[in-house]
Amino acid sequence: MNTILPESRLGFLLEPLASCKICPRNCGTDRLHGKVGVCGSDAGFNISSIFIHHGEEPVISGTNGICNVFFSRCNLSCIYCQNYQISCNRAEVNETQMQLHEVVDSIIKKLDQGCHSVGFVSPSHYIPHVKAIIELLRLSGYNPVFVYNTNGYDKVEEIRDLESYIDIYLPDYKYSDNSLALKFSKVADYQQVAYAAIKEMYRQKGSTLMMNENAYAEKGLIIRHLVLPGNVDNSINVLRDIADISSSIAVSLMAQYWPTPAVMNHPTLRRTLSSEEYETVKAELENLGFYKGWVQDLESSDHYLPDFELDKPFN
Repeated sequence: MNTILPESRLGFLLEPLASCKICPRNCGTDRLHGKVGVCGSDAGFNISSIFIHHGEEPVISGTNGICNVFFSRCNLSCIYCQNYQISCNRAEVNETQMQLHEVVDSIIKKLDQGCHSVGFVSPSHYIPHVKAIIELLRLSGYNPVFVYNTNGYDKVEEIRDLESYIDIYLPDYKYSDNSLALKFSKVADYQQVAYAAIKEMYRQKGSTLMMNENAYAEKGLIIRHLVLPGNVDNSINVLRDIADISSSIAVSLMAQYWPTPAVMNHPTLRRTLSSEEYETVKAELENLGFYKGWVQDLESSDHYLPDFELDKPFN
């Protein structure tokens, strides 16, 4: 690929990393000059995997899959993280520091294989990089559907600034209970931060999923919630929060929780979800009037645990 993003433009996009307050941690670290923030990340294009993924919601994956860009590290520290191999903030992770053109070249290869969309996974602390990747793809003549796949811990102003870049927002809404967020993810203000970010996503996209002739989503908002064992009340209140915004929003209710090695001795997180717990949450989803979205099978916990030591982690 011969197209390049001008150095001045790339420098402008990355400049906020000199005193990074991109995510709600507001740590102010000079990532631009090699230091790492609370997220454990510097200013590089630190990528764990770029591959075609078939395991997202059907309207996103479609038949040919989505080209997912998995950034390493994370601005949360979830003790039960299913992607712990790449999100762990201080341990060694399987990552490659790539140049912008290398990232874009890799994405283009996947697009040329038939992918219609590009997903950015765990992007909250890499928003300048997301913008640079999108701008260079567009300069190269590619304008796929861009999906922002986030843990929900995002600043409203950063989401607002993504309006011209992102087609589909795919946020988690993990917690309605900040004490739970502090205990499980080491952040004390998750509920209000995620709620405000999702409201901004809703302002931009509304509750209508815009579909193409192949029934693939091209614009919209889908909110994911992973039900955690022993925490049914949290899930019920998450759904109530979403309903306060609109019960017309598409919700993806997930049962795929699997206890990772880090929580094998945890009093509640050391087991998978029970049928009774999941049925209770599903009943509330119906009671609140949600009518768009997806509900995973309870047995999904056997199928979605990735291994990022593999070229295709979800195989």
